[in-house]
Amino acid sequence: MRIGIAGAGVLGRLLAVQLSRAGHAVQVFDPASGPGPRAESGSQAAGWTAAGMLSPVAELERAGAEVFGLGLRSCVLWPQIVLGLGQPVDLRMQGSLLLAHRSDAGAAQRVVGLLQAKAESAYQPQSLTLEKLRELEPAVSGPALAWLLPCEGQIHPVQALQALAAQGTAQGVAWHWNSYVTHVKAGALMVTSARPELVEGLRQAQPERVGFDHVFDVRGVGAKPAVPVRGVRGEVFWLHAPGVPLHRPVRLLHPRHSVYLVPRPDDIIVVGASEIESEDRSPVSLRSTLELLSAAHSAIPALAEARVVHFETNLRPALPDNLPALRHAPGLTVINGLFRHGWLIAPALVEQALQELEL
Repeated sequence: MRIGIAGAGVLGRLLAVQLSRAGHAVQVFDPASGPGPRAESGSQAAGWTAAGMLSPVAELERAGAEVFGLGLRSCVLWPQIVLGLGQPVDLRMQGSLLLAHRSDAGAAQRVVGLLQAKAESAYQPQSLTLEKLRELEPAVSGPALAWLLPCEGQIHPVQALQALAAQGTAQGVAWHWNSYVTHVKAGALMVTSARPELVEGLRQAQPERVGFDHVFDVRGVGAKPAVPVRGVRGEVFWLHAPGVPLHRPVRLLHPRHSVYLVPRPDDIIVVGASEIESEDRSPVSLRSTLELLSAAHSAIPALAEARVVHFETNLRPALPDNLPALRHAPGLTVINGLFRHGWLIAPALVEQALQELEL
């Protein structure tokens, strides 16, 4: 089949690799200037900014059974996907930690109690002694309470997006960069090379109709107004912290916000993330800087000498109910609303979509 995909974020790239591997002729359209990182290509895909936590149990604090099930399945699928890529991708499935200071014990116990009530027995948080915590993460010092979530892990989003694009190219995927999909129809994408907001109303900007046997709309926030999606602002920091060992993601439970720290190669620790109901893409705010980095330092005091080497904001695509949506019509599939769970649930959603379409 001839397949058209609108959007080259994590969903678009996973679809492109899976469909081309199955023998379909795949074309992908995206406004970015190329397949590289956001800073280089101008891509606004939310996946570039994410920390890449694969945390189905921890996300039960705010999510329900659907996200939990998709997340568990994706934790099985990601190792298989990474093995099939031609470039290395940092993927770690060593569990994650929940931490809390003694002053926040009440709030933390409520969160843990909620996870215990929602999660199946095989995925329950495991309480750790301080001695066991130090054994697992020697750099953590300060939090008095800790729990291990053994089924969780992390993936390096930048490496994964780059490897997926390279694998797609090797399999014959045609990537159309600097391409703005203005409308998605059954069996067709309306595409222009001009930014719609700059040429609105000009006749010479009429998009070209590109026909396919089936099309996928996975544009995230870019699908507005056809999809009732909104952007939810998130902010992250990259710290260079040589000599500060961290082996797995840690999440500090706090009454006002949830702060996570995720290790990456080359002594990088990613700290995030705020969650603000705003579609503002301007630089990181002073409030977020103080709150996130102060909380990170309180969990790992050795970060005092870390260097802030990068910070970034982006918009997570969320539907009104904050749940993912997968909808089929003849010649058209729409997947959107992954919210804060993009890397956690994308593989399972792609698997579900292709199974339902028998592709």
